[in-house]
Amino acid sequence: MPANVLLVEDEERMRQVIVMQLFDLDLQIYEAVDGEQAVDIFENEMIHLVITDLKLPKINGMDVLNFIKGKDPEIPVIVITAYGSIENAVKAIQKGAFDYVTKPFKEERLRSSIIKALKISRLTSEVRYLRQEIENRYTFKNIVGDSPRICDVLKLAGSVSNTDTTVLITGESGTGKELLSRATHINSPRSSGPFLTVNCAAIPTTLLETELFGYEKGAFTGAQMRTKGKFETASGGTLFLDEIGDMQLDVQAKLLRILETRQFERIGGTKTIKADVRIIAATNKNLEEMVEEKLFREDLFYRINVFPIHIPPLRERKQDIPRLSNHFIKEFSKAFGRKAPQLSDKAMKKLIQYPWKGNIRELKNVLERAMILCKGSQITSHHVILNESQEKAFEQINMDSLIPMIINDHGLSLDDLENYCIKYAMKTLNNNVSKAARFLGLSRATLRYRLEKIND
Repeated sequence: MPANVLLVEDEERMRQVIVMQLFDLDLQIYEAVDGEQAVDIFENEMIHLVITDLKLPKINGMDVLNFIKGKDPEIPVIVITAYGSIENAVKAIQKGAFDYVTKPFKEERLRSSIIKALKISRLTSEVRYLRQEIENRYTFKNIVGDSPRICDVLKLAGSVSNTDTTVLITGESGTGKELLSRATHINSPRSSGPFLTVNCAAIPTTLLETELFGYEKGAFTGAQMRTKGKFETASGGTLFLDEIGDMQLDVQAKLLRILETRQFERIGGTKTIKADVRIIAATNKNLEEMVEEKLFREDLFYRINVFPIHIPPLRERKQDIPRLSNHFIKEFSKAFGRKAPQLSDKAMKKLIQYPWKGNIRELKNVLERAMILCKGSQITSHHVILNESQEKAFEQINMDSLIPMIINDHGLSLDDLENYCIKYAMKTLNNNVSKAARFLGLSRATLRYRLEKIND
């Protein structure tokens, strides 16, 4: 796809010369004879590079430069100036021009400047696009769910995001701890800074220290050059310490010192470095139990547990499964380049009844597999392939353990149990009577009758 270049030059002969010099480059050139026309073209076209003479009628080149930079500071502008007017060219550079070329100029000089400017423009556009994609993906609005428990999680994360407070996110594997931490960073004052992740469980203890703190040349065998650690490279941003419960005690002691003093030294170094980072930690372990067992430092626990957020497992927020399922189906449909199929009622019932030990990650994997298997417009229960052992174990719990416990231990009557099932189905399916009726294996009229009995 050609790059769009706006050429602003009042001399027709000069415009023709420049266009001829650039004919073999993949460019779409828009020509403007004065600053006023240039502004009009820029407002109506997607321009990637501007080349403008400084001396123009109506609106001069300096004003064109100011206008472009006011609209989009990242658009490169090359200014052309007459020989002997270097002072104006320097002023243009100070105001944000990418480069200047003096008349008369050699063809190679202008081409070289244009190629460099377009390369930077493309890289800037890619970075902008990727950043936007990240921000769109990790904002709180993309954490799907409207159950009371997930709403509480989002409220807590929203409240703490505007601070530098240390956050501890707990929850089972697959519940979305990293997703929540990224969203917290994106919505924080540090969003323009880096977000770096260290998986404390995946890195051996001997390497974790170097990963976090960096090291000086010669600090150990193989340390051939000074290397910055994550605390240094994440400066101005957020450091996410995933699975912090797997961090060994000796590294915990060093982390505690950083949290207390906001300072550290590289391994083998003596220079004290300021740790300008916000810490978000996460774990799927019970740190309080680990403290009791002397596996986790009590003082570090209180340092990172300043603002705890617990993400509930999917089995405790099953009313979010329909929304999550439809969200993932739309995601995969976009990725596969096909129209999104609908989930059949039986398929949805199967998803809602499953225990989801792997939580949202497991749900996403199951739906991706279902999308691949489904060739038509509807995902059926046959396309939803679950972990057989978990599914059978869950059925066994329902039949052999759950019912006797409800009847014998809690003394619930059949009417009580029926009412609970109806309320659960209505809540899970957002009070949609038709879907709840199909879910319960009842007719719509029967369900309405029983709902009226409950409400009497």
